[in-house]
Amino acid sequence: MSKWLIDKARQRLAAESGCSSHPWGGRLTVALVYPNTYHHAMSNLGYLSVYQMINQRSDTLCERFFLPDPQDLAEHRKTGYPLFSLESGRFLEEFDLVAFSIPFENDYLHLPEIFSLARMPLLAAERDENHPLVLCGGVCAFLNPEPLAGIMDMFAIGEGEAILPAFLETLVQQGRSKKELLDELAGLKGIYVPSLYRVDYHDDGTVAGWQAQPPAPHRVRRRWVADLDQAPSRSFVVTDQTEFSDMALTEVSRGCSRGCRFCAAGFLYLPPRERSLENLVGQVEEGLCQRKKIGLVGAAVSDYTQIDELNQAIHQRGGKISVSSLRIDSLTAAEVAALSESGHRTVALAPEAGSQRLRNLINKNIDSRQILEAVELLAAGGIPNLKLYFLIGLPTEAEADIDELLDLTGQLREVWLAEGRKQGRLGKITLSVNPFIPKPWTPLQWAGMEPEKSLEKKVRKLRSTISRMPNTEVIFESLRAAKLQAFLSRGDRRIGKVLPLLAAGKNLKAACREAGLDPDFYVTRERGEDEVFAWEVLDQGVTREYLFQEYQQGLSGRLSPRCSEGCRRCGVCG
Repeated sequence: MSKWLIDKARQRLAAESGCSSHPWGGRLTVALVYPNTYHHAMSNLGYLSVYQMINQRSDTLCERFFLPDPQDLAEHRKTGYPLFSLESGRFLEEFDLVAFSIPFENDYLHLPEIFSLARMPLLAAERDENHPLVLCGGVCAFLNPEPLAGIMDMFAIGEGEAILPAFLETLVQQGRSKKELLDELAGLKGIYVPSLYRVDYHDDGTVAGWQAQPPAPHRVRRRWVADLDQAPSRSFVVTDQTEFSDMALTEVSRGCSRGCRFCAAGFLYLPPRERSLENLVGQVEEGLCQRKKIGLVGAAVSDYTQIDELNQAIHQRGGKISVSSLRIDSLTAAEVAALSESGHRTVALAPEAGSQRLRNLINKNIDSRQILEAVELLAAGGIPNLKLYFLIGLPTEAEADIDELLDLTGQLREVWLAEGRKQGRLGKITLSVNPFIPKPWTPLQWAGMEPEKSLEKKVRKLRSTISRMPNTEVIFESLRAAKLQAFLSRGDRRIGKVLPLLAAGKNLKAACREAGLDPDFYVTRERGEDEVFAWEVLDQGVTREYLFQEYQQGLSGRLSPRCSEGCRRCGVCG
C-alpha cells in the first residue's frame, strides 16, 4: 500500500463538487478509465457526461481511473501498488466492466502502462473469465477502432446516450460466460466486437475485406441522439485541478453543418443538432451554481441560432462567457461585446489555409476580406490578443500557398495593430500551425500526409519570416507527434503490435521495423479510389460515394453547400 497515493486521491475527491458514485453492493460496477492524467480527464466533457449517465441509474455504479501523474507513476512503480479508483480505492480487476474513454489517438500509447499497473493482460485474447470485460468509447472508438482491436473486447460506435441504456441493461443480467455475453452484445445496435470479425488482406498489404461471425452484423452502424435536450451534457463534476477550473462547461450543439473536408468531427457527428434555448438556460443555471463563468462547447458555437440570446441570458444571471474559438463569417459585434464583458483577453479564429485556393479545397467557404473584417471586429471590440489556426501540408499545397499565408498574416497584423493603437494598447498575434493529417471518414481520407522533410522546410520558412514581425509569434505542433497520430488514426489491426514498442520509448520508424511494418504505408501513401479502408467495418451513415465526390470537388476547387436538414446528399438523413 502507498499512503502517499491514497492521501492524494482523497484530497482530489474532497476538492470536487457534483455527481458522486453509488455505494458498492448489488450493482453492476463500471470502471471508467481516461488514458491520460486527472487534469486532462476532468477537462473532457464527454468523460464527465458518461460518468453522470452511469451513476444516475440505481442498478449501476461508476468510478474513475486515470493515468497517474509522473510523480505518482514513480510511486506506483516503487511500491508496486496497483492502479486504483478515485472513489473507493478498488482495483480494475474488481469491476464488472472496464470502460475506456479515448478522444485522442496519441493516448493509445498509455494503454500498456495502464494495463500493467492494473495487473491485467493488455491483449483481449490473454484475458479470461476472471477478468472484467473491456469496452472502448469516445470519438476514437468510432473514428477507427482497428488499431485497438486486439486490446478491447468491444467498442461503442457512436454517442453514449444512444448506446448505454440497452448496453447496461444487458450487462446487469448475470449468469452468462464471457463468450455468451459478447455474442449477445454484438447483436446490440452500436456495439462492435472485433473478435467476431476476420480481416483479409491483399498481397500488397491493403485490406481485401472482412468476414463477420453471426450474430455480428457485416458493418456496425453509428448511433446518435436526435434530440439533444434529452441528453444533458455539462460539467457534472467541477474541480480546481483542471484546465477549465474557473468555468462550468455546457454543450451548446453537436455536429457541424459546414462540411470542411479535412475535419473528422464535422462528419462523425452528422447531422448537426442544437439544444433549445430553454434547455441551455437550465444547464447554465445549474453551472452558475458552481462557477461564475460558463464555457460554451460545440463544433460550431458561433453558429448556434440563438447565440446572442444565450449570451444575454448568461449575463442577466450574473455569469461570464467563454468559447474555445469563433466562426469567422458568423461573428457579430454583440458576441464580441459579450466576450469582452466576460474578460476575454485572447480569442481564436481558424482561417485554416492562407490561400484562397486551399480554402476552397477544404471547403472553408470564407475569403480574405471576411477574415480581415472578423479580426477588425475583435480588435475594435477590445480583445487584446488573437490566435489563428492554420494547416500546412494540405493536398496540392505549393510554396506559393505558404507565401500567401505569410501575406495574409501581414495584413491581419496591420489591422490588429491599427485598432490596438486607437485603444492605446498593442496585443499579440499567435499563429498555431499544425500539419494536415488525413483522417478517416473525411473526403481527404484518400490523400496522404506530406512527408516530414517537406513539412520541415515549410516550418523553417514560416518561423524565419514571422520571427521578424513584431507582436507576432508562431507555434508548431511536433511533426513527429503528428506523424504518429496519422499512423494511429489510419492504421488497421496489424499496428496493434507496435503500441507496446512505442510505449516503451521506441520511435515510430524503429518500432515499425521491429514489427515488420512500413509506417509510410499508413501515413504518406495516397489511397486508390477503390481501396477498402480498415475502418469501413463501421457505417457512419455518410456514403463512400459522397466522400469521394467531395474529394474530387475539393481538388477541383469547387465549394459545396452547407448541410441542411433532410437534404440526403451524404446519406445520413436518408
